[in-house]
Amino acid sequence: MSQSLISRTPKPKYDVVLIGGGIMSATLATLLHEFDPNLEIAIFERLGRFAKESTAAWNNAGTGHSAFCELNYTPEKEDGSIDISKAESIAEQFEISKQFWSYLVNKGYIKDPKDFINSCPHMSLVFGEKDAEYLRKRHEKLSESVLFQGMEFSTDHEKLKEWIPLVMSKRNGSEVLAATKMDLGTDVNFGTLTRKMGRHLLEDSNVEVFLYHEVKDVDPRNDGKWEMKVKDRIHSHKQEVVADFVFIGAGGYALPLLDSSDIKESEGYGGFPVSGQWLVSHNQELVKKHQAKVYTQATVDAPPMSVPHLDLRIIDGEKALLFGPFAGFSTKFLKEGSYLDLPESVNTKNLRSLFGAWWHNIPLTKYLIQQVAMTKAQRMQHLREFIKDAKEEDWELKVAGQRVQIIKKDEKEGGKLEFGTEVVVNKAGTIASLLGASPGASTAVYAMLQVLEKCFPEKLEGEWKEKLLEMIPSYGQKLAEHPELTEKVRSYSKEKLELEY
Repeated sequence: MSQSLISRTPKPKYDVVLIGGGIMSATLATLLHEFDPNLEIAIFERLGRFAKESTAAWNNAGTGHSAFCELNYTPEKEDGSIDISKAESIAEQFEISKQFWSYLVNKGYIKDPKDFINSCPHMSLVFGEKDAEYLRKRHEKLSESVLFQGMEFSTDHEKLKEWIPLVMSKRNGSEVLAATKMDLGTDVNFGTLTRKMGRHLLEDSNVEVFLYHEVKDVDPRNDGKWEMKVKDRIHSHKQEVVADFVFIGAGGYALPLLDSSDIKESEGYGGFPVSGQWLVSHNQELVKKHQAKVYTQATVDAPPMSVPHLDLRIIDGEKALLFGPFAGFSTKFLKEGSYLDLPESVNTKNLRSLFGAWWHNIPLTKYLIQQVAMTKAQRMQHLREFIKDAKEEDWELKVAGQRVQIIKKDEKEGGKLEFGTEVVVNKAGTIASLLGASPGASTAVYAMLQVLEKCFPEKLEGEWKEKLLEMIPSYGQKLAEHPELTEKVRSYSKEKLELEY
């Protein structure tokens, strides 16, 4: 890393300050710079490089979330029908991301798309008659939507052996299994993508990037601007920086920073840190037999983020298998955070939400305790539900990223757990933050457009509109209702991102 990046000093005032050097800030900075190259923008990242926390390759599963394989996006209603509205919305959001990345490649801002995105079939796999019937109905319903055309369904063991030989090996012929397969799926290395965007911003824009700089407080000023205390962690130097607009994309640290801003919208939010672990195999004999991401049903009382899946991962050109996630617990809000993060986040405004959420989710608490107490041998037993003859020596345990499960104020229950990705914006539209986890990075472009819609609505509908449509041709239209447009944007992104399906 160049010395200049560490030794530069921030200016006292910027138009826009972005806190955190992950996928969200990199996306927002790139969008804003495209809309108005004259904006004075600064990004502050507390670590020594972009994308070292939640965005880092091994800190997430790298699934390009499109609702092809994740069953929690297609719940079965009481009358037995399948609700696909959430699935369609997630699929559309990922198409928005792909259009934006295609634009960046097309412009030459980022090169070699295969470094960060690769085709990888997305599959759902279920066991037993009841779940097989659910999957059949889900497939039937999804096939009506243009977004899921081409999805295959099978209960035939021979077909499944073609799709997932590793999972089907040593299976009893009478076992009832059902699977769907969508070849349009992707594996995404969000860390590499973020660093490519970061490099473009550093070299070809006037966005200023500060590494090892931590923002400690965000305080409102009487003139409507924001004042931040910024600490240079290398030279232990502190200074004040003022900005008209602030975005907090600081992963788990977004919560305490949002709290320091004193905006009404942040009241009552609390956070509960959950870490994850994977079993990982680099044994290429195994990898050859498993060329997909395979998701199954979450167990009873488990949160949606804990759905077991066995995935092909492609990181820096090397293929590996990943199984999990297993939940872990630490009081830190970031992998490189402090053990005091959780206790220090509790205050009078969110105590009721935290207690309410805990009280109404005792089974979840029990689940987390059981997960944390698991030995490697017990984790291997879970893996053997997928791979019958999995050997312990082929798999190592890897710690994934730290997530902060968001707890939101709820009048009835005091507090309730939020499992999605949430954008919080103040009434004046001068500060925004991103909270939550999955589908997270996959829908970064959609999430950042939400921030822009809420904070710069006149510009987005006015002087920025033409540029917006150049970057995201489908903006403002529902792909589910426009088959021809869907076909068009998918073939455009397939070509630009060099996808192979």
